[in-house]
Amino acid sequence: MKSSRLVSILLLLQTRGRMTAAQLAEELEVSVRTVYRDVEALGAAGIPLYGDAGHAGGYRLLDGYRTRLTGLTTGEAEALFLAGAPAAAAQLGLGSVLAAAQLKVRAALPAELRAHADRISGRFHLDAPGWYTDADDTPYLPAVADAVWSGRVLHVRYRRWREPTDVERRLEPYGLVLKAGRWYVVAGPGPRTFRVDQILELATGDEEFSRPGDFDLAAYWAAYQRDFHDRLHRGEAVVRLAPGTTLTGPAGEAVRRHGRTDEDGWIRATVPIESVEHAHAEFLRLGTGIEVLAPDDLRSRIARTVAELAERYGNSRAPGGD
Repeated sequence: MKSSRLVSILLLLQTRGRMTAAQLAEELEVSVRTVYRDVEALGAAGIPLYGDAGHAGGYRLLDGYRTRLTGLTTGEAEALFLAGAPAAAAQLGLGSVLAAAQLKVRAALPAELRAHADRISGRFHLDAPGWYTDADDTPYLPAVADAVWSGRVLHVRYRRWREPTDVERRLEPYGLVLKAGRWYVVAGPGPRTFRVDQILELATGDEEFSRPGDFDLAAYWAAYQRDFHDRLHRGEAVVRLAPGTTLTGPAGEAVRRHGRTDEDGWIRATVPIESVEHAHAEFLRLGTGIEVLAPDDLRSRIARTVAELAERYGNSRAPGGD
């Protein structure tokens, strides 16, 4: 929109100083002729903007014409720019909005704070997803975000892990959460949590809903995570760890808090596990650095796997070998 573009020109000149019409046109992705018209409109609105002719010319604002934010400390300005998540904003369809907002804030900062903010932006980058996971395909994310903002009911076809897998659901979307690169929508009634990438079809209408006045998205998500981990780690295993061998997550925390060192230097601890199947795979990765003492079915299963591996690698040569 023209009004938005005029503000962008003003902020660019405020931030960068003198700029040519060609530079402004490239930055705003418009024609030079459009920039000329916009500059005339700014001048007619009383903005003290001047144009210099010649090779080193360009547009500039009258010295001292600047809007400043007050009350921001250096640390607050740094944190403001560190908190940006451009990839997430782009997924929500807000990439250009975020860029414009940062430009406005940067232009309003005093020179000293702007320098600190630029240093933060140039030295820290947030990349939430893990290394070995592909990005989720979330074609309905912008529509879900719009429904969250406008308070409109969603009708979706959703794929869940248990039978029947594909179900129809009516959702009252209270909020969106980005966790480890994956989007979740928290929706009533309930509320309940749904993965946005598992929405197969989505329809919106004119039906509106009222979000509960006492609903706190951050508090709900914290409680949801606690409940998830409680349900996830329902079993226990007693293990011994060789010196230098470590466990991660809740199991590692249990070792650090409650582990005791045996005479041979190994650490003995009772650790939470999701299931015998999951623990079997996780503990095998540690090789000879771990010994499982209990439960018996987990110990027996690992022993069978180790025996099979020993037989496979000890009694036969690789296919095609001499």
